[in-house]
Amino acid sequence: MEKFIETLTKYLGAIDDFVWGPVMLVLLVGTGIFITVRVGFLTWRNLPYALKSTLSKESRKTHRGTGDVSPFAALTTALAATIGTGNIVGVATAMVSGGPGALVWMEISAIFGLTTKFSECMLAIKYREVNDRGEMTGGPMYTMKKAFKNKTFGSVMGWLFALFAVIASFGIGNLTQANSIASSLHSTFNTSDIAVGVVLTILSLVIIVGGIKSISRISSVVVPFMAIFYVVGGIIVIIGNYQNLPTGIAMIFKMAFSPSAIGGGLAGTITASVMNAMRYGVARGCFSNEAGMGSAAITAAAATTDDPVRQGYINMTGTFWDTIVVCTVTGLCIASSGVLGTVDPSTGKLYKGAALTMASFHTVLGRVGTVVVCIGIALFAFSTILGWEYHGEKAFEYLAKGPKYNMVYRVVFSLIVFVGATTTLDIAWTFSDIANALMAVPNLICLLILSGEIRSEMLRFQEVLKKERQE
Repeated sequence: MEKFIETLTKYLGAIDDFVWGPVMLVLLVGTGIFITVRVGFLTWRNLPYALKSTLSKESRKTHRGTGDVSPFAALTTALAATIGTGNIVGVATAMVSGGPGALVWMEISAIFGLTTKFSECMLAIKYREVNDRGEMTGGPMYTMKKAFKNKTFGSVMGWLFALFAVIASFGIGNLTQANSIASSLHSTFNTSDIAVGVVLTILSLVIIVGGIKSISRISSVVVPFMAIFYVVGGIIVIIGNYQNLPTGIAMIFKMAFSPSAIGGGLAGTITASVMNAMRYGVARGCFSNEAGMGSAAITAAAATTDDPVRQGYINMTGTFWDTIVVCTVTGLCIASSGVLGTVDPSTGKLYKGAALTMASFHTVLGRVGTVVVCIGIALFAFSTILGWEYHGEKAFEYLAKGPKYNMVYRVVFSLIVFVGATTTLDIAWTFSDIANALMAVPNLICLLILSGEIRSEMLRFQEVLKKERQE
């Protein structure tokens, strides 16, 4: 059995390296760059409007247009799925494997990811449907099925996307998240994995069985709280290490673009190339903010709105909050702490993953810092489980041609949480990475094909914005 697992790990690793190779990096970032240029940088120019809309009281109301939940609830549910372990573990992993410069490539991919996220969400709302229970249902699979002129091609692409989304929901959205919660709580508080698994499973079941309204109700409270809690802790750490901050930032940019950069001082023994920094930065960035994967579009389709473009802008800010705010805070904490590239005394190996982020917080906050990161991981990961359940459920509903088996999916998904919490599944992380890529490919192809439609919708809405600003 051990030999089988070892062989499987080896082959999955090879597949992971291939799917996240140069072709995927070019497709992910390239799609964002192409559409950003094609729409005349409107997503960048209207980012202030998008942020203002997100934070307004209007976004919490459901009187404008049709939908299941408020615009803000749709965003926070999508954010629940995206602000997860990628913001803590993913950033640390990227900075160890790809060097500190990986943070720059995470930011670059996020800047263009704003447009990608906007596009997939806007199209999902435009082509959403009402199911047999009167609920909104949408996402890239419906966009492909309804918007493509070649209906056979659209149906095949939509089916593949939905299949990969269901697989990803059990990997990135469940097993890896539950495992992160259990392992971080065990290392910090010496808790029992089985006890944590039982509690997580019960909590998940209670919330998930209530559907999107129950999930969004919890998300709209938990997501803002957990993000503020973690970011405030991170800013305190950065201020505490302020003397290292200029050197840390210089090191990040130097190792992002240097052909073969060797860490020193704040980067310890880290060695990386530009290709490595790009590969891990873009891959971890995508794992974190999910721009280009199409998952957030599934939740966006449930929003109450009178215009797909309006909600597209609101959902677009998810990438801003996730990567440009939360991931940057994590990256600067690590870069200014002096623990990157150093050895963990308890293991005799380099600090990496959650242990690296915890060690960086510990430099200023001591034991409290470790607890802050642990609670951050638990809240981030649990919210991801909730958000991804909805993504996977809607993809499953598409494959099952209706919502009649949705409750079965909800129960099975909740029970899988226990498996993730009580089993060490290194393979699950690699598998999740592969599933992410397989989701992204049909979605990105869809966005490129429909880029002209995206542009025309945005230009139409510019006139709406002009009128609203004059009122």
